[in-house]
Amino acid sequence: MEPHQILSFLLFALLPLGELSDTNKQKKDTAFEIYKKLFEVKRKDQINALNNLIELNDVNQQYKIIDIMLKGLFKVLEDSRAILIAAGIQPDGPFPEDEKIKDAYSHTVENSAFFGDVVLRFPKIVHHYFDRNSNWNNLIRWGIGFCNLSGIFNDGPHSQLLALMSQELGISEKSPDYRNPFKTDNMEFLSNADAFQKALREEEKRRRKEEKRKEIRKGPRITRSRSEL
Repeated sequence: MEPHQILSFLLFALLPLGELSDTNKQKKDTAFEIYKKLFEVKRKDQINALNNLIELNDVNQQYKIIDIMLKGLFKVLEDSRAILIAAGIQPDGPFPEDEKIKDAYSHTVENSAFFGDVVLRFPKIVHHYFDRNSNWNNLIRWGIGFCNLSGIFNDGPHSQLLALMSQELGISEKSPDYRNPFKTDNMEFLSNADAFQKALREEEKRRRKEEKRKEIRKGPRITRSRSEL
């Protein structure tokens, strides 16, 4: 071993464990602060995407798009939860360093927030899917709990999001002064219950036709006669 290597090891051995831990903690805290800034950028992209969906102003198309979007969102949330639980990650613990775990962390926070945006802006459509899916209910309850403990939503423009979405979904009891802040902004085209129900019926018919077409494509199964057995 070269002299300079020995010196390096000696100097390292002289460092108190407390100082080393503080250094690691500072690095992880810095990573968390960097992520919070990236989270703000991601949130702007998500809001812009939703604004485009609102401007579509076609409940039939919105129904179909949200259907596909929610299935993908909850699949990502389910996979992310499995990774975080397997790794023993605590939302109020150090920010993860492993890339796979870091992705699962960000997917959990970002998708939970995005679902809140969707349910507050399109409550009727989301309730149509969410209220009949117990797995989604369990996933978003876990996601909201994770986000609440993460510290990312403690302040800033998203501080009220988790509480609002919890009340809208019926996860927490609605306060007497609860009000969906987006209801008057984009609910004009959804306020007509007849139009909404018509859109739901049309979509159900389309699904049934698609299922029948799939059955026809499969065709009858060929079974062997007794003489062939």
